[in-house]
Amino acid sequence: MPDIKITREEAGTQGRYVGRIDGIDGEAEITFTRRSPNLISADHTNAPESMRGTGAAMALVTRMIADARLEGFKIIPVCPYVQAQYMRHPEWADVMSAD
Repeated sequence: MPDIKITREEAGTQGRYVGRIDGIDGEAEITFTRRSPNLISADHTNAPESMRGTGAAMALVTRMIADARLEGFKIIPVCPYVQAQYMRHPEWADVMSAD
């Protein structure tokens, strides 16, 4: 598994988690919308072809889950990828929201 460097960027109500791997062009991302101080929606996940199969997308979701637990916010899984991962990880129920 490659070393995936993850950062979070926010501007107003829009944000994204970005994953980069040294030596691989492109970046994977999960975009999100801050709906309130304690609620975000995970809107879209994208990994370029150069990063497919590296685990980057899952690393981004895992970081978002960790941040939600640490900072006390909930996540609405709008993105089909995040929804699919949530179905595989019911232990994330503490930070997921249907609203």
